[in-house]
Formats: sequence, C-alpha cells, structure tokens
Amino acid sequence: MKVNLDIIHEASMKILKETGMKFHHPEVLKMIEQKGVRVSGKTAFFTENQIMEWIKKAPGDFTVYARNPKYNMRIGGDHTEYVPGYGSPAIVDIHGVKRLALYCDYINFLKIVHQSDYFKMNGGILVQPADLRAVNSYPVMLYSTVTHSDKCILGGPGGDRETRMVMDMLGIIFGGKDNLIEKPRIMTIISTLSPLQIDKDTLDTLMIYARHGQPVIISPTPMAGTTAPVTLAGAIALANSEALAGIAVTQIINEGTPVMYGFQTTTADMKTGSIAMGSPERALCIAYGARLAKFYGIPSRGGGTDNDALCVSVQSGYESMMTMLVTCQEKVNLIIHSAGIIAGFAAMSYEQFIVDLEIIGMINRFIKGVQINEETLALDVIKKVGPGGEFITSPHTLKYCRNEPWTPEISIRGTLEDKDPAESLFFNIKKKKEKLLSAYRKPEFPADVHSELISYLNGKGFDLNMATLQQR
Repeated sequence: MKVNLDIIHEASMKILKETGMKFHHPEVLKMIEQKGVRVSGKTAFFTENQIMEWIKKAPGDFTVYARNPKYNMRIGGDHTEYVPGYGSPAIVDIHGVKRLALYCDYINFLKIVHQSDYFKMNGGILVQPADLRAVNSYPVMLYSTVTHSDKCILGGPGGDRETRMVMDMLGIIFGGKDNLIEKPRIMTIISTLSPLQIDKDTLDTLMIYARHGQPVIISPTPMAGTTAPVTLAGAIALANSEALAGIAVTQIINEGTPVMYGFQTTTADMKTGSIAMGSPERALCIAYGARLAKFYGIPSRGGGTDNDALCVSVQSGYESMMTMLVTCQEKVNLIIHSAGIIAGFAAMSYEQFIVDLEIIGMINRFIKGVQINEETLALDVIKKVGPGGEFITSPHTLKYCRNEPWTPEISIRGTLEDKDPAESLFFNIKKKKEKLLSAYRKPEFPADVHSELISYLNGKGFDLNMATLQQR
C-alpha cells in the first residue's frame, strides 16, 4: 500500500503541475498567484514543492467546540466521530415511497440526532426542506439547529451573503465573531466540481470560513467513468489532486486554518451513469482516501453507511455495513452520512437512520476488539465450573454480562415463531424512532441571545413564524 500511495501522490503532482486546477474566483486566483503559483486564465498550476509547503501548514488535529462542552469534538489521530446524512431533498418511507422533505422532517432529525449518544455534531442539511425556499435557507436551518441542540454545528452550502450571515449569527450566539478563531464552532463541506474545478460560491464560502478560523472539509466526489477516469487508480489520483489543491488554497487564504482531507470518490454505474455508493469500488476508495490523508498528516473525512438501495431492505443493510465497516477500520476521523442516507445520497429514511444506529453499535463493538488479561481469560472460572458445567450462574458472568456482549436494540434473535419476522423488525425500528423523539427535551437557550438572533434574522428579511418558519 505504501508503494501505491507514493505512485498516487506522484500522479497527483503531475496532474496539478501539467493540467492544473481551475478556480472560478478572481480574488482567490490573485492570492494564489501572489504566492508564486503559475496562473493562466482561471487555472492554477502547482509544483510539488508548492503543494507540500502549504499542506504542511495545516494542523494535524483540532477541536470543534459545542455550546455544551461535553459535546466538544477532537478531530484527528485515530479518533472517529459520526455525523448523520446530509443534503437530501427527499424522504423515503418504509415501503420505498418517495416524497419531498419538509421543515418538520428537518426538526425531527435534529431531535433524533440530539438524542443519540453516537453524535456530537448536529445540523447541516439533514434534509433540504421543500417548504423553505432553497435560496438562503441555511440561516433558518442554523437557527433551528442552535435552538434545538447544543452539540457542535455542521454548516451548509451558500455563497458570500449567506455565509456572512452564518458568521454574524455565530457571533451573536458565542459572544462575538472574534471568539470564533479561538474556539471554532462550525464546520462545513467545500465540494470540488470534478474534474478539477471549484466554483465561485464555494470559494466565497471557503474564504469566509478560513478568515474566521472555522474548519473546512475539502471534499471531492469524482465518479469513475463520468467525472473521472473509469479506472479506480485514475479516479483516486484525480480526487487526491483536487483535495490537495483545495487544502493548499485554504492555507494560502489563512495559514493555520483547520482543514480536513475529504474523499467521497466512487464509481458510476456504467448501465445508467448514476452514482454507485454501495459498491465494492466505493469501499476501496474509502480505504485509499483514509490512508492518503494519513500520508499527508491531515485529518480525514469519508465513508459512512453509503448504499444505493431504494428503501430499507437487505440491500441497504449489506451495502451500508460494508462501507461503514471499512470506514471505521481505516479510522476515518469524521464520518458524514453515517445514518439515514439512502438511494445514493438521493433521500433520507427514518427507518434507515435507526438501522444505521444499530450498524454503528455493532461496528463500535467490533472495533473495540477482544480485551485479553487474567480477568477476561477467566481460567479460575473455567477450572471451577469444570467439564460439563455451566457458566450462566457464575458471578463472573453476572459481572460482565452487561458490557462484554453487544446487545441489539432492533435486531431479532431467538427461536423461530409464528410471527412475521420482517414485521417484528420494522416494529422494533418504529419503536426505537418513537422512543428517541418522545425522550427529546429542548436544551436551554439564553433568552436575550434568542431575542437578538430573531431580530437579526428579521432584519435580513426572514419571517420566523414559529408554526411554519417560512421565508418572506
């Protein structure tokens, strides 16, 4: 693998030097050129020395701070954090029927994420509500996030105006924008436009986040066969080029800005041209992305419970388990799309979300491994029970039975019964979802800050009618 990583690195350096990366933003191009990088038109051509010089300025780990300190997130090393699905405009029900996502779905997912112990970060585009105008909708979603949860905040897309509003709102919540640099509060995804481009709105967002010291995730998603070479080696080299150029430019904008190496590369389905997220090629790309990030000493983002299933099914289970297991084994630092995503990122599913929580629990137990010591080997217990005995009444069993074996919350075990097993499973899924929602309690939010936040949004043209949260 080390030899392969070196080869990928060399290929990426050649791509950036000879083909270059296009940046659709005159100010960014000017900054790049001032640092000695050759620019022709909108395309920047980086040498290996230039790329590696700026890559080394990015921190190897960092912390994102929550309103409630118990949810602070350390990003880096071999530490893994989970973030739920992101960006889908639709909801798929248990029968595979699709409908547009609504603001009430966004709120429901905020509550479920807040209640789950697996997540320290909330918000982002859990779904894109159809009853909010997409243009400038993220400030409304950010308002909903901070008033429904006190966990770390995932950002959303937007251009210059919207992202400035985000920083203004964070300044109101956390005692001034100057405090954001000392304690980063929000993280956002900076998606490249494969092959080898970043658009103006995305670069506006990148500049504002970097200048405020807020972490960004440079996240290329080329698809082998459509927006990248059909061969995985070529697709990985292309994605690596985009990630490295984006990380270098982040440091050119503001040296020391926390940045993550994102890697959502996969293959396209050659029959349809659609994305293939539940494929073995996707799992291979996850592994390479994680190892390349470590190769460069940059925290990583990638993987998740990715699948192409059109509803909760056998397919959604085996594809999600494959991609998530590889992600966790490779010690990816931040796993977005770790719960709820379905149909190749096209939709969110409440039922799949609950299934994915079960998958996370199973994998966490697997990654924990086997603890081997004198107490766990239990030789004295084995000797005392002897041949033909039983261990279920042993004090040793009573001591370890609640924390040694993993206990499922929705999965069915035991003997076959006359009940429909699929029906029993879906009943458990529904019960778990209802339990999370019914247990939700809104965290406290300072009344004076809340009032100032509403005044700010009203002044920007947002009508925060609490029944509908529609924009004027």
